[in-house]
Amino acid sequence: MKEIKRMCISCRQMKNKIDLIRIVKKNNEILIDKSGKLDGRGAYICKCEACIKKAEKSKAISRAFKMQIDDEIYNQLLNFEEF
Repeated sequence: MKEIKRMCISCRQMKNKIDLIRIVKKNNEILIDKSGKLDGRGAYICKCEACIKKAEKSKAISRAFKMQIDDEIYNQLLNFEEF
């Protein structure tokens, strides 16, 4: 079975989809997609704290979705736990 690769919006490295967190813009709302199957525009970020902090500093999520992102999203990403 072929592994699905996606690019992290922070470090720009190609990684396996299962090793990344999916963020979705749906109806002008930003959500963390734990299932990986929500409808809407998606972006991916590494699960490491360094990438999340770099994305916050560079406003990578704001650029990816072309809208202002609330700081709460970054807090949710830092506290992300897989189920």
